[in-house]
Amino acid sequence: MKNNPEANEILAKLFGSVSRARIIELLVSQAGKAFYQREIMYETGLSLHPTQRELENLIDLKIIKKRETKDRVYYEVDPHSPLLKPLCEIFESARKKQ
Repeated sequence: MKNNPEANEILAKLFGSVSRARIIELLVSQAGKAFYQREIMYETGLSLHPTQRELENLIDLKIIKKRETKDRVYYEVDPHSPLLKPLCEIFESARKKQ
């Protein structure tokens, strides 16, 4: 998505920000895989502050969950979120339009 301006615009309008849309797309497209913050930054092309802000927003919305270990904090989509299936459908539809 970070290379598709049209998809960025549509999803940003839907989710309120490009940052949020990029993070959701990454985590939903790889459901079951946990990422630490720097991986999310690298994969989405976002800087630190927007990444931190949107991760906290998504935790508050119960779309993702946070897991802490001794030296890292991991984020992954919450498989029990009632929003997971609709989000998967939205991003699949956006990918098809690319």
